[in-house]
Amino acid sequence: MKVIHLISGGDSGGAKTHVHTLLQNLTKAIDVTMVCFMEGPFAQEARELGIPTVVLEGKNLLRTYRTLKDMIVKEGYEIIHCHGARGNMMGALLKRATGLPVVTTVHSDYRLDYLGRPLARLFYGTTNTIALRLLDYRIGVSDAMTDLLISRKFDPDRLFTIYNGIDFTPRVPAVSRENYLRSQGIRPEDDPIVVGIAARLNPVKDVATLIRGFAGAYRSCPRLRLLIAGDGEERQMLEHLAQELGVSDVVRFAGWISDTDSFYHALDINTLTSLSETFPYALTEGARAGLPTVASRVGGVPYLIENGVTGLLFEAGDADGLAKQLTVLAKDPTLRAHLGQRLLHKGQTEFSIESTFRRQLQIYETILRRKARGSAKRDGVLVCGAYGRGNAGDDAILEAIVAELRALDPDLPLWVLSRNPSSTRMTYRVNSIYTFNFLRFLRRMTKTRLYINGGGSLMQDVTSHRSLWFYLFTISAGKILGNKVLMYGCGIGPIHSPGNRRRAASVLQKRVDAITLRDTHSREELRNMGVDRPRILLSADPTVILPAAPKQVVDGILEREGLDPNGRYIGFTLRPWPGYQRKVEIFAAAADYAYRTHGLTPVFLPIERRLDLGAIAQVTDLMHVPFHVVENTGASAHTIGLFSRMKVVVSMRLHALVFSASQGVPLVGVVYDQKISSFLSYIGQDLYTDLDALTLERLQAQINAACQRIDDKAFLTQGVDRLRTVEERNSQTAAWLLGLADAPKEE
Repeated sequence: MKVIHLISGGDSGGAKTHVHTLLQNLTKAIDVTMVCFMEGPFAQEARELGIPTVVLEGKNLLRTYRTLKDMIVKEGYEIIHCHGARGNMMGALLKRATGLPVVTTVHSDYRLDYLGRPLARLFYGTTNTIALRLLDYRIGVSDAMTDLLISRKFDPDRLFTIYNGIDFTPRVPAVSRENYLRSQGIRPEDDPIVVGIAARLNPVKDVATLIRGFAGAYRSCPRLRLLIAGDGEERQMLEHLAQELGVSDVVRFAGWISDTDSFYHALDINTLTSLSETFPYALTEGARAGLPTVASRVGGVPYLIENGVTGLLFEAGDADGLAKQLTVLAKDPTLRAHLGQRLLHKGQTEFSIESTFRRQLQIYETILRRKARGSAKRDGVLVCGAYGRGNAGDDAILEAIVAELRALDPDLPLWVLSRNPSSTRMTYRVNSIYTFNFLRFLRRMTKTRLYINGGGSLMQDVTSHRSLWFYLFTISAGKILGNKVLMYGCGIGPIHSPGNRRRAASVLQKRVDAITLRDTHSREELRNMGVDRPRILLSADPTVILPAAPKQVVDGILEREGLDPNGRYIGFTLRPWPGYQRKVEIFAAAADYAYRTHGLTPVFLPIERRLDLGAIAQVTDLMHVPFHVVENTGASAHTIGLFSRMKVVVSMRLHALVFSASQGVPLVGVVYDQKISSFLSYIGQDLYTDLDALTLERLQAQINAACQRIDDKAFLTQGVDRLRTVEERNSQTAAWLLGLADAPKEE
């Protein structure tokens, strides 16, 4: 593989470090050449690192273009990789002339690159903005940068993310902690808790908020000390601020430092207070030292610092919020140790030089694979379902479908109909269309190969007749406009209206190529409706393939919620439904019973927050024992991880049962819809009761029975193991309709 990199050669800071470190490692695996458009320290340092470097100076753009074109063609380069405005401009010109794929790394917000320089912004800024749209692929230097590009309508299918990795090899500091602190005027014998920051002392880094927050925390934690490494135009102002706040005796300014290893080794808490960041090296440096970190919630920071899991976050500029977080850490050495260990583990796994290097090679391989694939008149998949409405179960279905489709073909273009297309684009890195933008999704259907009616109970008229009609319309349109049509891991019914049953049967019979079902009841429902023409296979809900978050992450989430990671809990997932109000006292009494009889603390876990939290509050208002409500369970992996820590789960929600079953947790179902009992019967579970028939005695008896199964892992996992096996029929059927595999066998 031969790749040519184009960059101005005047870069500094993070972009310089990223390019030098990346190319130094890439030269060990592939043929790389860097072309700079000016001579200087950047090019010289690259040569010293062993990076093949060519400098093409001069202001004659046409001559530089011809030289580069001849060089690329003669030497057989396969990819052009650009950095910055001048590189992007030249890459856009060379794209058509060479026929090669062109990718750029976006190191910063291109709209802010020339602030304060109006002429440069007018020429280079405008040129860069246009060039970015003309190039084939873009790489964001953090997920936040990629999100920014997605928000500006760049195609998610042509975006990648890479991070500024660092070397996580353990470092031995040149100076001991005690000696380093003494050198900075901090007495080790005072047993200090040292808070630190390494940053330029300019307004963007907002070190003033750090001093104010530190002063607030110091009042309740007098062992705290603050060590500030760095220099800049705000230093004098910051020194005066420390005096005004009465903390100048415990705040030390170290100035510029070169021995960062000794600095971070001397700290107990690392901080970052910036008003704006992409992905700062200061965080990964602190991660390498295993330091608990408090950081402002800006840019790419939350992708490394997950609040309460790998660190603590506060809103930028909020000194009181920072003081609160510093106080929490100062008073809890165990929490400091846990956060630091988790941050180190995440940094080693995701933000090391090795991971950056591997990721860049994967990006190149993807680009070349897509070039070899070529373009076709029709390509890709359009997925439709109840997405973008804040329901964790529906969102997990989409996550599973996207994962399975990308496993089949990582280069398959994916489009999703969503009620919140911007969120869907950000979360799943797919193109998304507003669900009711008929013109756009009908136009897209003329270009895709497969239409997926995506999971869940879409074929029902209990909640709405109109939603059923809408999904039937999209199925018909997808088929008429030239797609294969697949209903993916879905449930059928109940459809009560005779007219709706006839309409649904007609559409499914005529317009659908294959249906994979998540339970046996749905198969019976299709038979009763007379639907037999599509290929029909019994499979499972797609979400059974989704993993729980790693142990240390779930531990962190529980600690953030104020729960012991090793505690004993019973999970409750409730939802409003006709007749629920009459059962509220039963749920409250059952939760009290589980605590008093089995020592299980009730934890309430919503699946659709906007509905479930109200139903939960009605129960908790009547309880007499300790309980906890997790108001936001987070991403699918986090939600599944939380359910995995329950000893027993009582649920009205199907996906709470699916998530729990996938983790081998004993289940008690409360049936408001036949899909609940169908699922539990399908996996061999027998503890469920209709909502209308629910009594306290029955619910207590089923909780008792579920508690007896806590250690019976063979019973709990046998049904789920079968589910995961048959779930493969979902993706196998999609592969068949895409022409990637033979037709799956029917039962």
